[in-house]
Amino acid sequence: MDAAFLLALGLLAQIKSDKQQPGSVIYSIQGPGVDEEPRGVFSIDKFTGKVSLNAVLDREKTDRFRLRAFALDLGGSTLEEPTDLEIVVVDQNDNRPVFRQEVFTGHVLEGAAPGTYVTRAEATDADDPETDNAALRFSILEQGGPQLFSIDPYTGEIRTVQVGLDREVVAVYNLTLQVADMSGEGLTATASALITLEDVNDNAPEFTRDEFFVEATEAVSAVDVGRLAVEDRDLPGSPNWVARFTILEGDPDRQFTIRTDPKTNEGVLSVVKPLDYERRERYDLRVAVQNEAPLQATAPWAERGQARVSVQVRDVNEAPVFQENPLRTSLAEGAAPGTPVATFSARDPDTQQLQRLSYSKDYDPEDWLQVDGATGQVQTQRVLSPASPFLKDGWYRAIILAQDDASPPSTATGTLSIEILEVNDHAPELSPPWGSLCSTPDQGSGLLLGAMDEDLPPHGAPFHFQLSPRIPELARNWSLSQVNVSHARLRLRHQVQEGLHRLSLLLRDSGQPPQQREQPLNVTVCRCGPDGACLPGSAALRVGGAGLSLGALVIVLASDAYDMDQLRHPAELVALSAPLGRPPLRRDAPFGRAHPQAARTLPTSPSDIADFINKGLEAADSDPSVPPYDTALIFDYEGDGSEAGTLSSILSSLGDGDQDYSCLWDWGPRFARLADLYGPP
Repeated sequence: MDAAFLLALGLLAQIKSDKQQPGSVIYSIQGPGVDEEPRGVFSIDKFTGKVSLNAVLDREKTDRFRLRAFALDLGGSTLEEPTDLEIVVVDQNDNRPVFRQEVFTGHVLEGAAPGTYVTRAEATDADDPETDNAALRFSILEQGGPQLFSIDPYTGEIRTVQVGLDREVVAVYNLTLQVADMSGEGLTATASALITLEDVNDNAPEFTRDEFFVEATEAVSAVDVGRLAVEDRDLPGSPNWVARFTILEGDPDRQFTIRTDPKTNEGVLSVVKPLDYERRERYDLRVAVQNEAPLQATAPWAERGQARVSVQVRDVNEAPVFQENPLRTSLAEGAAPGTPVATFSARDPDTQQLQRLSYSKDYDPEDWLQVDGATGQVQTQRVLSPASPFLKDGWYRAIILAQDDASPPSTATGTLSIEILEVNDHAPELSPPWGSLCSTPDQGSGLLLGAMDEDLPPHGAPFHFQLSPRIPELARNWSLSQVNVSHARLRLRHQVQEGLHRLSLLLRDSGQPPQQREQPLNVTVCRCGPDGACLPGSAALRVGGAGLSLGALVIVLASDAYDMDQLRHPAELVALSAPLGRPPLRRDAPFGRAHPQAARTLPTSPSDIADFINKGLEAADSDPSVPPYDTALIFDYEGDGSEAGTLSSILSSLGDGDQDYSCLWDWGPRFARLADLYGPP
């Protein structure tokens, strides 16, 4: 079966079978365009075999069709094998070329060399690429000025063609591009190319003037005093435009600095160290400017890359200045009123102005000091109490003012710190000055003695304990051994009588010079139990193996630590007490001086004894200069030949039977224990 292609309108081909006579063959076709999509494009005359085109073909959609042709006899039987029928759609230039973008963008450094690649334009054509219908050519229709760019007609690459690209002249170029098919002779299309010149540092910054004039106030810092304007044609905000300033000369002490205002690119001149009008009235600075980025080697020379800045210093009334602030000095504690402390003087920086300074106190919480208003000399006006709450770690702080007489006046504030030096003006004291130990030397641990000193280190411990060298016989019965810096231990060398013993100790501190004091120590020697503790009443009821009189019992029961030797040898009591000085205040008494006690009338009869003793107890309770309540007291020494007679003699050899204790029941509850012990059953 043959297929013939015809060029007649609507007739594409004719199929003929040589197996049967015409009129006895039926023709049919199948495939895309017939019974497959797109349907109805082709049809065949079943008796003549003519294939017709029923619709307009579009090569850009379908460039060829593959059909199968069949020949059947009138009975429907196949006369021969099916024949392939291929219909090729011939291309027509019915499509214009199209740019891929309406606007192409490119970037190139200003001053780029000829031939530098910028960007590439691209276009497409739907026609057959194997024909001239899709043979595209590019061209530049318009550049808006000199021919600085070219385009490759085949690839669409845009490049520079000559020197002279200057961003400061033209920053952006707008090119009109064209593309045409048929090798440039057919259908056309247009697009734009925006080419931006990138900035390079080809312009040096320059000052707008050769010299600038500013004023600066003396005695202030961290203030702006002027602005230095510059020009730069490079891209604002870029490192090629940002200015950096340098002070080349005229500022040896680095009192000025110049920073850049990021918005205006001006140089801001500031004072960073206070100026002194009296020292220098004018500064002539030479400053330079350059960019943050390096300048291109081909850039033209800057005519105003340097400038002079004249700074005139303005005089003001400055506050006085203390020559040493804070001023530290020292003073011994207890300094008397009128003691010089220091001269806290100031100077007036305004040497060209005749001004006088005056001084005053601003802060002196103890009102301890007085200041000479004309000279600034400081001295004490009273004694500072060591217990002052404003004495911190041995330092006292005051604030002194110095003021000039200008209008308005200026004031300086100075801090005066005074170290109060500790003076060794107190001797150590026994604390407490009494105690007890066992009458047998090897029994118990001895008596632990402590000392205290009102002075602060180093005028206190270590303390030195010593039996009084004035009474050598003490060393025969007693021994002292140092325990640590503040304690010593008293022991018996051999057994002594039970009872109260008065010793005299010499205590010395470690101050320079050292202070020492001879002090009494009341020691109760008692009979001890197995645990080393005094047995109850053992020292009070037996003294030297003798019985006790009523008067002795009264004294003993009023205290468990009284030295009987005071009653036994009153003359010696006065001698031992003479060098001791002022007795220490009782620790349980209010701080202050004791009020002198009025002389008391001696009892004239036994019935007055109770009142006499009670009054003595009340006086002792309220007297802070005597030992505590539970210490035995000397109520009055009657002396030789006293009309009242003796209360009792501790050395008396009288027995208990010689005494009459019945009156104890009438003396009140304080003597009930005596009545139970010695009164009639």
